[in-house]
Amino acid sequence: ELRGPQWCRLITDEARAEVMAKSGDDPIRPECDGEKAWAKLSRSGRSIASLLMDQSVTAGVGNIYRAEVLFRHRLNPFKEGRTVSRRTWNAVWADLVELLRLGVRDGRIDTVRDQHLPEAMGREPRIDRHGGEVYVYRRAGLPCLACGTPIRTQLLEGRNLYWCPRCQRRR
Repeated sequence: ELRGPQWCRLITDEARAEVMAKSGDDPIRPECDGEKAWAKLSRSGRSIASLLMDQSVTAGVGNIYRAEVLFRHRLNPFKEGRTVSRRTWNAVWADLVELLRLGVRDGRIDTVRDQHLPEAMGREPRIDRHGGEVYVYRRAGLPCLACGTPIRTQLLEGRNLYWCPRCQRRR
């Protein structure tokens, strides 16, 4: 899997403004409210998983948060953007804002709710160089923390996608 920046170079203020103008809503930026992302998502036939990784739709989400927020909202990653309800999108956006805020504060990505933490479930903590407790990311073949079904993985647009086929079944 890709890790870190795709490219790094010095750019002018004008070039930065151009990049920012093309970027989608970023959940970590207080001035972003998810409206720009909703406008694109709600008209798209692309999968919600693809749209969350498209930096012109949602900037800064990344593969871990994509997999985890879809799981937390029981969204099938292959669901078309235009079939996602406004209410669901609002909940997903609010969750991304909170998860990214906590990630910055704690310096790690934790997405597991209290009832699924190691202490609550009597299980060993996750051992991974990224740290943090997650539901599906990099857990292919392991039992879902919520239902026990093996987590699946598939390559989607060059990135590994993780999901629970039971908790996130097509509806």
